[in-house]
Amino acid sequence: MELRPLVRERMNHENGADAQRLVPWPVLNAPFEGSWCVVAPGGATGTHAHHEYEIFIALSGEAVLDSEGERKPFKAGDIVHFPPHTAHRVINESDEDFQLYCVWWDTEMSEKFMARHTSEQALA
Repeated sequence: MELRPLVRERMNHENGADAQRLVPWPVLNAPFEGSWCVVAPGGATGTHAHHEYEIFIALSGEAVLDSEGERKPFKAGDIVHFPPHTAHRVINESDEDFQLYCVWWDTEMSEKFMARHTSEQALA
C-alpha cells in the first residue's frame, strides 16, 4: 500500500481555489489526474473550459455550479460531469470552506495508461 497524503500547508492557490494534485504519482498507473480543491467562503473558481473530460465530487460544504448560463446547487455527496470545452466554475456563497475532488482525463491519458498497462502485463 502506498498512501498519498493531503498536506494542506502545501496546497497551491490557483484559479480561485487552494489545490493539491494527488494523482498521478510514479507508481500509480491511472488513466486520469486528480486534485483536492478548497474554495474559500465568498470565493469562486475562475470560469474555464478545457479539452479534458472532468468530474467534480463535492466532499463538504455547499456551493453553486455555474456552467453555460445554468446555475445549480452543489453540496457534499453530489457529483457532476463536464464534457470537454464546457465552461464551468464553482461559487462558494456560504460562510464555510467548500471542498471538492476534481478528476479529469483525455484520450492521450487513456492511451498512455493502456501502453503502460500492456507493458506491465507482458512483464508479469
